[in-house]
This record gives sequence, structure tokens and C-alpha cells, in this order.
Amino acid sequence: MKTLIKRAKHSIALSFFLALLSAGFPAIAETTGQEAHHDQASDDWPGLYYGFTPCADCNGVKTTLALNKNKSYVLMTQFVGKSEREFVERGKFAAGDKSDMIVLTPRNGGAPHYYAVGENKLIQLDKTGNRFSGELADRYTLRRKDVTPSASPHRAH
Repeated sequence: MKTLIKRAKHSIALSFFLALLSAGFPAIAETTGQEAHHDQASDDWPGLYYGFTPCADCNGVKTTLALNKNKSYVLMTQFVGKSEREFVERGKFAAGDKSDMIVLTPRNGGAPHYYAVGENKLIQLDKTGNRFSGELADRYTLRRKDVTPSASPHRAH
């Protein structure tokens, strides 16, 4: 029963988050279904990214990151096994020093977050902008899942 309640809370929280994004941030990324194949232009970055990254003192960090076309972001994190509280951070993002890096700058003046940009994914970097190493290094990935599915072709009957 606790698992069912926990899942219901998660579903409600996720629905609330998506409603908040669509109401408060109408510039959530929409894709045309055609991928640009150039040097990770910033126009390709907006979208929703999800992941479950490693954590030193919990089971993992459930992460949802929305990059908006207006260069704002919303980052939601939950430290699974430690707390059921979801933390929400808002700010701006921009290209980093390297061509495949973005930097998230929180509006509350907190420490920036660094991500390497890949094909439909973001790879979380450490506090100095370098990739994590070790056996868990490949688990710092957020996968892209857009809000708006690509349009399917219309067929005549």
C-alpha cells in the first residue's frame, strides 16, 4: 500500500511539474522531429531531460531538467532513499567554454551546474566542468524526452 501511495504522490508531483512548466514557461522546447547535425547549436538544447544519477549518501538522485527556448531552466531533484522532498531550482543556461558544454546558473546565486551535450542527452559534469571518472561515470546521463511529440504524417483514407 505504501508503494502505491508513493507512486501516486510521484505521479501527482510530475503532473504538477509539467503543468507548472507549460503554464509558467510556455517556451518549453518543441521539436520538429528533424535533428540538426551541426556543432550542438544552442537551438537544439531545449527539451526535457530525465535521469537517475549516483549519490554518495542515498540510493540515487532522481533528476528532471527542463531547458527552455528562452534560455531559462527548471531543475528538479529528489534524493531517493534519503528524503521524499523534491528540490526545485530555476535559473538561466548558456554555452560553456567548450563547444559541447552548457552551464546552468541558478537565479538564487548558487553554484553553477555543468553538462556536456550529446545526441538527445546531457552528461552531468563535476564542479569544475570535467567528466566524472570511475565505475559509475556512465550513470551521470540525463536522457531527452520532449514535451511535444513529433508530428506524424497524415495519410489520406
